[in-house]
Amino acid sequence: MPYYECVFIARQDISGAQADALADHFTKVISDNGGAVAKREYWGLRNLSYRIKKNRKAHYTLMNIDAPHAAIAE
Repeated sequence: MPYYECVFIARQDISGAQADALADHFTKVISDNGGAVAKREYWGLRNLSYRIKKNRKAHYTLMNIDAPHAAIAE
């Protein structure tokens, strides 16, 4: 299966625990579609390079995913 690296960002309004819950949800979606998350790193609340919808910061999470394309598309 192909190996993907995916960094997703979540709004600064949510807590770190809620950002972790989002990562758990994405992990479940990947595993339900026949893939696996090899590694997951929470990078914390960091500054964005530029504003996105008036937000200056975001929660960053890196996921190393070993999954078929259909799981990634989901």
